[in-house]
Formats: sequence, C-alpha cells, structure tokens
Amino acid sequence: MSGVPRPYPGDVAPDAADAEFWAACRDGRYLIMRCGACGRAVWPAGACPRHGAAAMAWADASGRGTLVTWTVVHQRYATSFDGAPPNVALVELDEGPLVHASVLGTDRPEIGMRLEAVFEEIGPDVTVPAFRPARDDPRASLAG
Repeated sequence: MSGVPRPYPGDVAPDAADAEFWAACRDGRYLIMRCGACGRAVWPAGACPRHGAAAMAWADASGRGTLVTWTVVHQRYATSFDGAPPNVALVELDEGPLVHASVLGTDRPEIGMRLEAVFEEIGPDVTVPAFRPARDDPRASLAG
C-alpha cells in the first residue's frame, strides 16, 4: 500500500454487478468473469464475446500477468493524487484478458515484465488492484 490517496475508480460506489469483485479486492483476491458456456475469461466484466451473457460468473484469477505497455500520467485531473505522477499500464493476465492498472514498486517498468497483483487500500472499504514486478521476473531486482 502506497498511502497515496486516490479517487475511487469511476468516482462511483460499487453496485450489485461488481460488489463481489470489490469485496475480493479487500480480501486480496483478483477476480475475473468467466463464461459458463466456454470458460473464457472476460474483462471488463460483462458478456462473453462468443456467447453473450450466458451464465457469466466471477472466478478467482491468478493475479499474474505480463506488462504490454505503460505510460505516465502527468496531467492530474483528480486533485486527490499526491506524490509522483502515476503510471497506467496495460497488463495481459495469464488468463487472457487485458486490464488497466498501475505498476507499483518500480520507476522503470519494462514491456514483457512479469507482474503480480497487489491491492491498495485507498479509503474505507475501498481497495483497488495494482501490479508490481513478479518476484520470479529477473528484472524485479532492478526495480526502484
């Protein structure tokens, strides 16, 4: 946890559709949606591109993935971001979907770097997923 205050994602409260995801984040678990018909992992949560909304359900994910690309956000549209400018990364989860998140624990993320999920408490009952270099990635020792 960085201690850097941030706004709630989307500045809205969780609703019935995503409450299970946010509860899992508070418990340090990464969830994705899976299609009940084909098992495909889907993100953002919603409908399977092949089967529509057929039996979609939250499922535990590994919380591991690979850094596809990243950028640093220098223009701060939310005044609640303190400290160094945040990065925004595109991470391909081992289960397949691409997700957006921050990469913590390094100021030099590298494309192809293996990442693992961490969870930042940003407010009362609000914990968001982020990523850090995976301990088994050889570049993790270069982080910082």
